[in-house]
Amino acid sequence: MTPLKIVTPVVASNVALRCSETFPAHVKPVAVVLSETQVIAVLQSEAKKRAEAAEICAGAGRPESAAKERAEMAVIERYLPAGLSDDDLAAVVAEEVAAAAAAGSAGPKAMGLVVKAVRERTAGAADGAKVAALVKAALG
Repeated sequence: MTPLKIVTPVVASNVALRCSETFPAHVKPVAVVLSETQVIAVLQSEAKKRAEAAEICAGAGRPESAAKERAEMAVIERYLPAGLSDDDLAAVVAEEVAAAAAAGSAGPKAMGLVVKAVRERTAGAADGAKVAALVKAALG
């Protein structure tokens, strides 16, 4: 993971908030160390929340709040792995659909198996909704 460099008040408050969400000491009295995969999952969830909040604020006529949410989202995204391109993700989906078909699973019944395999291979670099949509389209 990239070392944190706090350069602005937005970054400082955002990092402090994310750390508190990543390591909720007030909830669990026993210290818990998260794996990198778990930290990435928390950051992805927070980035998604910021994107949704920005959209809601913009729709409600609050551009300042929307800009703040987008700035926080940009800070979070710095620490996330680079996303896969649509072509790369489609190739992974096609490979996993073919592997499932070779193993005897085909059609809509194979969706869970294929989605799980794609999520494991992409290791958080692809949005779950996008993966599910591509798998559903590939399986017919």
